Amino acid sequence: MSLASQDMESLVIPYENYFVRLFYDCPLLNQAPVLPATTLTKSCYFEMFSKCTSLTQAPNLPAKNLAVECYYAMFQGCTSLTKAPKLPATTLAARCYTVMLMWCSSLINAPELPSKNLAEECYSGMFSGCSSLTQAPELPATTLADNCYADMFVNCTSLTNAPELPASTLAQGCYTQMFYGCTSLTQAPELPATTLVERSYQSMFNGCSKLNYVKALFTTTPSDTYTKDWLSGVSAIGTFVKNKDATWDVRGVNGIPEGWTVQTK
Repeated sequence: MSLASQDMESLVIPYENYFVRLFYDCPLLNQAPVLPATTLTKSCYFEMFSKCTSLTQAPNLPAKNLAVECYYAMFQGCTSLTKAPKLPATTLAARCYTVMLMWCSSLINAPELPSKNLAEECYSGMFSGCSSLTQAPELPATTLADNCYADMFVNCTSLTNAPELPASTLAQGCYTQMFYGCTSLTQAPELPATTLVERSYQSMFNGCSKLNYVKALFTTTPSDTYTKDWLSGVSAIGTFVKNKDATWDVRGVNGIPEGWTVQTK
């Protein structure tokens, strides 16, 4: 099925939920229409191409100001998609990219994500299950939001390098399960925040079986509230770099893994 001649010409999407599930579960769809809209509305592309397993190329998405849930699960389960669309938006909205590319198992490279100010759950689960993803996008944001990166790279088993995470002030659940099951990851990004908040690092590296280096500068005492299972299932031997001002001494999956050596900075 080809839709190359059926372009959607409007630059403005007039209503909420306008294209919701328009091509949902169309296994024969191999070409998407042009989507030139620069003004979006709530949930406008919600699950639009979800489960289109023959779709190999995504349309351009030129909007720079997003709306709530506008791209939610847009390409979820598009297992033949090898390249993601460019995502130039710098103004995000709640859940705008949530599970957008989830289970796109052929996707190798991630698009750039230039925004420095995030919104609630904006990237939650975005690349979850992208088992061929080898390179993560840069994540320059220094202003986080609740659950903004939660589940972002779950089971990205080919991911070998994590992006830098420069924010020094955290939000609730901001990194929850961010790299859960990333079995090729050997080194965590530096975590400069000194104060933890509820669920900020919960299960962040759970199941990262090759992970053997973590530098985390928090002085808050780790516990179920902040770091539950954050280093569960990592390498048996590794190095943990701890803030020299941190007085806590917690071993195990909520703190420093047993068998790891400790350095201070």
